[in-house]
Amino acid sequence: MSDLVKMDIRSSIALVTLNRPKKLNALNYATNEQLLALLDEIEADPATRAVILTGAGDRAFSAGGDIHEFTESIKQGVDIATREFCRRGQAMTARLESFPKPVIAAVNGIAFGGGCEITEAVHLAIASDQAVFAKPEINIGIPPTFGGTQRLPRLAGRKRALELLLTGDTFSAERAYEMGLVNKVVAHEELLPAAYELAERILRHSSLAAARIITAVTRGINTTIDEGLRIEREQFARMAATQDVREGLDAWIARRTPTYPGV
Repeated sequence: MSDLVKMDIRSSIALVTLNRPKKLNALNYATNEQLLALLDEIEADPATRAVILTGAGDRAFSAGGDIHEFTESIKQGVDIATREFCRRGQAMTARLESFPKPVIAAVNGIAFGGGCEITEAVHLAIASDQAVFAKPEINIGIPPTFGGTQRLPRLAGRKRALELLLTGDTFSAERAYEMGLVNKVVAHEELLPAAYELAERILRHSSLAAARIITAVTRGINTTIDEGLRIEREQFARMAATQDVREGLDAWIARRTPTYPGV
């Protein structure tokens, strides 16, 4: 298997890199499949507690779906194109969104189309001041297909999202921050250090609790408040009998730093 996606694990954090720099890290079908396979591997490894996702090279996080490959699917008919392109891309962003370990995008350059949709889907994102975003699908006559018509309005608001979706215009890292698409904008050379620093701040705490929080937010955000509160209670109940809760409470009472597995 070629290394279309690379992984390097350091201090319980997996650095996952989209690795097609000559193609601006475009998301062909094989890249999506390798990313999903690596996420499965990371989820199964208790020693790996967080993910940083970035792009190879100096130009792009990801320029989006591989248009040449998608064009061939379109030629084979709507059903094939929907299955091969749309469903595969949606499965990838949904997996990132619901992944039980924190996923931080380190957006190092162009984040167009599917690259922007990955940024929308992950739990947290830090952008280089050289990052550029766009929702350019309208330029080739299609709507976004990896979740962009749904997640961007929820993050940025309907009118701001529609402006970007209907014009296809590029927008800066600063505007992405103002809209809630990224958590922070940093100097380009500080991007990965900032992503690692954020991951390490999260990993001071219980990984079980982090997973329960991610689940509650991901499942609850698109429901009614009553249903969301029910989900919150369920996630609390899953934590209440764990050793992590007992350790957290004991440490708080004793005024000491808690010790969790992997910390």
